[in-house]
Amino acid sequence: MRIKNLQRLLRALARQGLDVQYDRHTYTVRWANQPDAPKAEVLLPEGFPVEAKALKQLANLAAVKHPAGGHVCQICATPDFHPGDAGVAIGSIVETSQQVIPAAVGSDINCGMRLHVANLSVEKFLAQRQQFVDLLKGDYFFGTRDVTMTNGAMRSLFQDGIMGWLDAILGHPTGSIVKSDLDQLATECDRIFLNGSMNGHIRWSPAELITGELIRDGGLGTIGGGNHFVEVQWVESIVDRALARAWGIAAGQIAFMVHSGSRYMGKYIGGMWRDRAQQAWPQGIKYPTSRLFPLSTQANPDLVQDYLQAQATAANYGFLNRLLLAELLRLRLRQVYGDLEAPLIYDLPHNIVLPAGENWVTRKGACPAYFGQPVIIPGSMGAFSYLLVGEGHPNFCSSASHGAGRWRSRFDMTRQGAQATAAELGLTGVDCITLRAERRIEEAPAAYKPITPVIDSQVAAGMVRVVARLQPILTFKA
Repeated sequence: MRIKNLQRLLRALARQGLDVQYDRHTYTVRWANQPDAPKAEVLLPEGFPVEAKALKQLANLAAVKHPAGGHVCQICATPDFHPGDAGVAIGSIVETSQQVIPAAVGSDINCGMRLHVANLSVEKFLAQRQQFVDLLKGDYFFGTRDVTMTNGAMRSLFQDGIMGWLDAILGHPTGSIVKSDLDQLATECDRIFLNGSMNGHIRWSPAELITGELIRDGGLGTIGGGNHFVEVQWVESIVDRALARAWGIAAGQIAFMVHSGSRYMGKYIGGMWRDRAQQAWPQGIKYPTSRLFPLSTQANPDLVQDYLQAQATAANYGFLNRLLLAELLRLRLRQVYGDLEAPLIYDLPHNIVLPAGENWVTRKGACPAYFGQPVIIPGSMGAFSYLLVGEGHPNFCSSASHGAGRWRSRFDMTRQGAQATAAELGLTGVDCITLRAERRIEEAPAAYKPITPVIDSQVAAGMVRVVARLQPILTFKA
């Protein structure tokens, strides 16, 4: 952004009550009438849009505090920063003391990324592409997938995540999983954040998902809407050879990346706790203008623990949903191309509250990037995706972005995109598998920020280091 335009914007924001400063790709923001709130820091590459709505949402989040105790200690945002539909900007990272903020997680609990690789060349993959695509279209779009679950397996999933689910199905798997290598799935738990297992409880699950001997849940093994996808890629280049070798990734391999979350389970838990947090607000105290209601460990200790347990229940479901999406693909890959190991590289969450000593860190559209931990950041379906390693930067609460971030809203893309050419939308050469033509336009590369400066700015800031770069081949969008 040019200096004159930036100065004009900062003056306009100041007239709206926002104290915004800029220094070397970093914006700081807070409400001028909230001097006790911490300043929120936003890392934005040169030329990226500065959206007033997103800055206001971040300032609102920084000011959240509970009358009985509880406040924000630190708050920042990653370069994919943009406004969120539920009042919390995407890319927000907030550390809180003595309070948790359910609305800061929202209803897409444990939306996250999963990455596998396979020793298969691009040429061999493309030679049988159509058969592979037709099979997966059936699984992802037409309901040919079979993710039937026993009552015991479903209950174990909600309470103990993937580890509990695996224990429950050993010896008597059901559905498509009967064809899976269960020993491989068990071994791969080491490559899932928190082993894919959090402390949940069946009391937070919808009754229909724990009733009956066999459960056919329409949500498991589904991609979902929005920016969620399953993408086949190839490893275009290796940057950190030592780490790539240790993690089992090599140039030229086929890769598949899953971006999805807890689906209806997350909406159920997220909506429930948005309402409960508001109901728990002290009587006689004016509602916060932001409508972001925290739960205080001083006033609501039981509610805080209940929310964390409920969130964990939905997160467990999200971990298994990604596993099943990937496993359906891996099974079809083996059916078409022969016996391929296709090992997991890593699986990590985005929208989630995690402990940080005596505090909590909530990430909304951002992922953990602890020192030495794999990090997966996708571009659009027409751009590179990246495998990186976290640097554990304390100024960013050991976090990184979850993608490139939207540049244009879905409404804007739908309204204007129908008249645009494929080249203008960035869709030239993009292989998007979907049943709805409007999805190609809503999620076209032109809707997203360029991924390269998003990655470069985080590398320069010491948040992550690049391990490998991946190029899309085809993308499934529900």
